[in-house]
Amino acid sequence: MIPGRTPSHPSFRRSFLFALQGFRTAVRQERNIKVMLGGAAFAIVMGIVLRIGPTDWAVVAVCCGMVLAAELINTAIETVVDLVSPEFHPLAGRAKDIAAAASWLLSIAAAIAGLCVYGHALLELLAH
Repeated sequence: MIPGRTPSHPSFRRSFLFALQGFRTAVRQERNIKVMLGGAAFAIVMGIVLRIGPTDWAVVAVCCGMVLAAELINTAIETVVDLVSPEFHPLAGRAKDIAAAASWLLSIAAAIAGLCVYGHALLELLAH
């Protein structure tokens, strides 16, 4: 809410539409979101090809969702930092770097989980 305005909350439906609008904006304007969506699509295709099981699908879904969410949060933080500090400031740069590092770290963890899931599935497929 904006300070000084009448405190009214949007309906659940409007909140959901705002979230969709934010996602569409990020996909249109942010290269890294497109890269992450491409990675998620690749993970889904690999899951189909390797015929992974339900638990592995849950791991893939959680990893893809968390990586995308982390990238969206990173984008939001960078946008707010740019708004409040349009000129370069070391603390603004530090905040943006730390937000990017969080997204990067989660991406590394998801990649390791993917190696475990797909490596195991590939070994199972080759064994039969």
